[in-house]
Amino acid sequence: MIDKQTIDALFDMSYGLYLVSTAHDGKKNGQLTNTVFQVTAEPARMAVAVNKQNFTHDLIAKSGYYSVSTLAEGTPMTFIGLFGFKSGRDMDKFAQTKHELTPTGTPLVLEHTLSAFEVKVTQTVDIGTHTLFIGEILQGRIIGEGKPLTYDYYYRVMRGKTPRTATTYKAYAPETGQAKEKPPMKKYVCKVCGYTYDPAEGDPDHNVPAGTPFEKLPEDWVCPVCGVGKDEFEAQ
Repeated sequence: MIDKQTIDALFDMSYGLYLVSTAHDGKKNGQLTNTVFQVTAEPARMAVAVNKQNFTHDLIAKSGYYSVSTLAEGTPMTFIGLFGFKSGRDMDKFAQTKHELTPTGTPLVLEHTLSAFEVKVTQTVDIGTHTLFIGEILQGRIIGEGKPLTYDYYYRVMRGKTPRTATTYKAYAPETGQAKEKPPMKKYVCKVCGYTYDPAEGDPDHNVPAGTPFEKLPEDWVCPVCGVGKDEFEAQ
């Protein structure tokens, strides 16, 4: 098993946060990943690592195409929750997402996107739990302006979590370096995505002020990341 010092060292590696999408036989799906990188410049090639358990993996393997959207720093947690913690086997993620279909039928997400690429798979590499899909970039274009969302920003500023199928899943995140007094009220953790509701901070994006205990949240309040109800939370 990997030791804590190695895990801490891995957090120093730089990543972006991307949305990888694909389609096959009328079914579309997309997921978040940080393992996207350019392989060569001429010809322009790109690679993405996808967990074999994910629906996106199955569709890429069958279609031979995928797209990559570089997410902007202001991407809301609800959007991240949709593509990061919900399964396309159970829902159509694109029904509520601005996108277009390329000539190959690959969905290209335009929402919260700085740049987008369409890739044709030319080689696959089995890397155990994941498959590395390497391909030729068919097109790439600028969609919007802003700063790319980095994994470091997602972890340390947005306090984001990762599902267990992520390439960089770790059992814990490093300390942010900001000293905080332990609040007297209990924190509650979402059993689905790992989001922590901290009464000291509340949920300002959904009009829940700081200092609101979990028990006082409205009954229709849902996890701001994955959208499940209060019954899916447990005390920390």
